[in-house]
Amino acid sequence: MATVLITGASSGIGRQLARDYAADGWDVLACGRDPERLEAVASDKIQPLSFDVMDVEGARRALTECPRPDMVILNAGTCEYLDVENWDGEAFDSVVATNLIGISHCLGPLLPRLQSGSTLALVDSLARLLPFTRAEAYGASKAAVHYLTQTLAVDLEPRGVRVVAISPGFVETPLTDRNTFDMPTLMPVEEASERIRQGLASRRRFIAFPRRLHWTLTLLSWLPKGLKIRICQWMKRP
Repeated sequence: MATVLITGASSGIGRQLARDYAADGWDVLACGRDPERLEAVASDKIQPLSFDVMDVEGARRALTECPRPDMVILNAGTCEYLDVENWDGEAFDSVVATNLIGISHCLGPLLPRLQSGSTLALVDSLARLLPFTRAEAYGASKAAVHYLTQTLAVDLEPRGVRVVAISPGFVETPLTDRNTFDMPTLMPVEEASERIRQGLASRRRFIAFPRRLHWTLTLLSWLPKGLKIRICQWMKRP
């Protein structure tokens, strides 16, 4: 049976994906930094792999010594909202480091292990499409992840490795539970997992959901920059 490696598997989308892939018969390498939370996910089909994506040596050891995966889903991420009147550089650095640099720490040991027919999926966010208020760190990091996915697709194509960009909207997870604003088209995590697994099974290179939110934000992203800024300023009104 095929093996899938999932980062950020101790909660949210990653945890649901681990459980669903295991139920489908896959061998799952569930990665996270909290051993206790990973043990709560572990089963005869789910092997916990504890390391912090920000620990480059720890990631290298874990990802070179584990079984070779047929599919990799780099899902680990975080979010902090910033205040331009009281800039928190440490929060900005932490979000960008976790969401972007953490992926690099995983790619180093994983890329040499990906063979022809393997799948590499990176999770970004639909938030990358518009300049949302207070999303300087989160939006910038997810936009960078989306660009990274596209460049990896170009360079891994000759090796026969399929690279997939996954762009979710709002999904019910511990991360979105912290939000204090309205979240249109908020989706249960079970449905998000199903959308991702269906998209990967159908060998799509781009998975975005919910569809209505994706197309709404995409159309708005095509507007002139000044108009986009005014729309986002209007959206942040209480």
